[in-house]
Amino acid sequence: MESSGLESAPRPTSRRSFIKLLVCFSVVSTLGMVVAPIVGFLIPSGSRGSGTGGRVLAGTTDDIPVGSGKVVAMGNQPVIVVDLASGVTAYSAVCTHLGCIVAYERALGHIVCPCHDGHFSPTNGGVLSGPPPRPLPPIAVVVEGNKIYLGG
Repeated sequence: MESSGLESAPRPTSRRSFIKLLVCFSVVSTLGMVVAPIVGFLIPSGSRGSGTGGRVLAGTTDDIPVGSGKVVAMGNQPVIVVDLASGVTAYSAVCTHLGCIVAYERALGHIVCPCHDGHFSPTNGGVLSGPPPRPLPPIAVVVEGNKIYLGG
């Protein structure tokens, strides 16, 4: 048999196959957009929670005078720094009840969680009242001159 020269001519893509390809691409990209955040949540990045091991400047004693407090960032963690007559203390600013950010209430002399009225001691981070189950975790504080450093 002799062959005619028309055997290997490319066929044009039909509308039906193009639509199938487009639908498959849409399904795969949608699944990717749904699965990626879930995987990111379940497998945290290596940088989360890993500190630099160094100190972080929280401010000065002029920024946080005696009898006041301030929430500052220490990496990706909020920290509350309280300057009392007995010295400067610092604790994680994340409430141990439901994770709200606490603040120092100067009128009461307590660290207060605004979400569910939890009260913490500014001297040791202990729970004074409210629903928090545990005290606030302490953060190391070093005061050099008038500079307040966290961690170290």
